[in-house]
Amino acid sequence: MRKNIVAGNWKMNKTLQEGIALAKELNEVLTADKPNCDVVICTPFIHLASVTPLVDPSLMGVGAENCADKAEGAYTGEVSAAMVASTGAKYVILGHSERRAYYGETVAILEEKVKLALANNLTPIFCIGEVLEEREAGKQNEVVAAQLASVFSLSPADFGKIVLAYEPVWAIGTGKTATPAQAQEIHAFIRSLVAGKYGKEIADNCSILYGGSCKPSNAKELFVNPDVDGGLIGGAALKAADFKGIIDAFK
Repeated sequence: MRKNIVAGNWKMNKTLQEGIALAKELNEVLTADKPNCDVVICTPFIHLASVTPLVDPSLMGVGAENCADKAEGAYTGEVSAAMVASTGAKYVILGHSERRAYYGETVAILEEKVKLALANNLTPIFCIGEVLEEREAGKQNEVVAAQLASVFSLSPADFGKIVLAYEPVWAIGTGKTATPAQAQEIHAFIRSLVAGKYGKEIADNCSILYGGSCKPSNAKELFVNPDVDGGLIGGAALKAADFKGIIDAFK
């Protein structure tokens, strides 16, 4: 059975002290009221070594927001998958639309990142999704199929270790949200692509998260869809009450 997951992407927010405070608050809230899904917080690199020991791993996993496409070496400012894993973090977001758009991350670069993450026993949360112009042109299926090339080179066993996250780029931070029907339609299409490549069993076990202006007020109607297995949450992950409200959509 695939897992339901609510993952928070803090992006470039929260000082170290603020991040520690938020992680502690979330840990307390989830200790008092256990979640009915897997919960992950993905923090800036500098938070990882401080935040990971603070949280109960039975309640919440910790992840990075990115990692390098090289194992080690003279790459000033980069952080490797091995470094992320050394903090105790278990997850890493890869292929986020902001990384693709602002930092030129390609299918080939992301393929390397995914392989290095898996080699270091990290679970990639691999993001795919179209921009507004592509959605309006009806090219969303074509776009996500092309982006999946970064993970479709994996063996069936390795593919089974990753989580997918569909993010309609036009709905990130804009207040727009894909309707539940739109979300279900493309999640089902993504699952069909996985089934075509790896077979029905692996596709049925693959968690596919929705990421795009998901908040407590709309989480339940999104997550009730049969092919939507949770959310990759941006802005609403920065406040414990909002994040908990989304987690509670699985209750």
